[in-house]
Amino acid sequence: MTGITLTAEQIRNAPAPVRQWIEQEVIAAFGLAPRTPAAAPTQAAHLVACSVEDMASVLEHIRGVFPAVNVLFELGRPGVSFGQPAVIMVRLMDILHHTRLQDVGQVITCLEMINQALTEVKKDPSVWFCDFDNEGHCLIAPQTQVSIATLWQTMMERQQAAQEREADSRVAPAA
Repeated sequence: MTGITLTAEQIRNAPAPVRQWIEQEVIAAFGLAPRTPAAAPTQAAHLVACSVEDMASVLEHIRGVFPAVNVLFELGRPGVSFGQPAVIMVRLMDILHHTRLQDVGQVITCLEMINQALTEVKKDPSVWFCDFDNEGHCLIAPQTQVSIATLWQTMMERQQAAQEREADSRVAPAA
């Protein structure tokens, strides 16, 4: 048997899939949970694949709640794809860390707000933006993750173009 020692900094700086593998190994070693997310395949049936337009409408519904907006855009980061049909798994602890909320309960509250906003946008109470497994992961449809990332990129491109137009108008020679 061979062992290795990693510092907390090395683990923190490791790519997300490596951190998740380490997490699963530690959980399995201590017998805290099963090695695979058992709940993911059944929850995939509840999830709806959201378009960029859906996500823009959801954003309009939650725009006044900055933490929920942060959580929404966190889900635009690439995640680990799992199961059939595939779902994207994102650790609630990673969302908590990146959004700097106080606890996982706040993250879940924001995710529930986003779920509610989607049901209002779609006018269908049976649609789910996200769901959770028993290992502390948020699950979303892969298309939803892509749509959130696309929305973020589009917003950044518009912002950059607006800033460039403003800068050009300030330096334009007077006639």
